[in-house]
Amino acid sequence: NLKLKIRPEAVIFDYGNVLCAPQTEADLEALAAVLKVNPAEFLPAYWRRRIEYDEAALTAQSYWQAVAAGAQRSIGDAEIERLVRIDSESWGRPDPVMVEWARKLREAGVRTAVLSNMPAAIREFLLDSAGWMPPFDCLTFSCDLGVCKPDPAIYQQCLTKLEVAASEALFLDDR
Repeated sequence: NLKLKIRPEAVIFDYGNVLCAPQTEADLEALAAVLKVNPAEFLPAYWRRRIEYDEAALTAQSYWQAVAAGAQRSIGDAEIERLVRIDSESWGRPDPVMVEWARKLREAGVRTAVLSNMPAAIREFLLDSAGWMPPFDCLTFSCDLGVCKPDPAIYQQCLTKLEVAASEALFLDDR
């Protein structure tokens, strides 16, 4: 009857599908509608170059142009602006249970962080309009570092900012 008490020094949260709710079918339908394609045609084009977008190797303009080309469509600035807005909003709904837990952890003295693959457009949207996000000790986004998970460099950057060893941290991800 061994009882272990484990208390990490830090808890690191992924953002997408952890702190926020998953995109809905309605979100994907709205994005696909801008390109005038069905969601089944849209989804492969949406994810094909997403890592490059998350790493800031592609701008919002070049990413959405690539998505449109992948769906055999062409778009202009107005459509790109709508796609960026819809995409950002689709990742902007909180998971209230996880958000509250993150808040309580930090209040209890556990250091907290967000570590996420995220394009700059969504990061800007969240920092400007996600008043529901609790405070974190650090935010680490792929678009700022030019690398995505699972590259060890992004994890190390977050651990360095938190001033903890990997063995002292718990990472929560949806994958």
